Amino acid sequence: MTNPYSMKIPAVFSTVKFLFKMEREGLVKPGDEVHISEHKSGLYAYIIEPAVAMSGCYPNAQRIKSRKGIVKNIEHTPRGFIVTAEFDE
Repeated sequence: MTNPYSMKIPAVFSTVKFLFKMEREGLVKPGDEVHISEHKSGLYAYIIEPAVAMSGCYPNAQRIKSRKGIVKNIEHTPRGFIVTAEFDE
């Protein structure tokens, strides 16, 4: 009989997607791993390093815990490029 306390339980991860605004084309591409830095001034904002793109402002409840993610999509809009990046939480 297997001891139930010795069973390995798989880790459960969820992923979250965040949007970043990029001014110039070609700085990142879908599939790239990106590293972010966090800046706090009441709310939290994030920068894809090295100064590639910046997020909007997020409250503490939506804070990104991971410091690296994967670029999933880049959309060209009249206001610039919107980078969608996915992070493990």
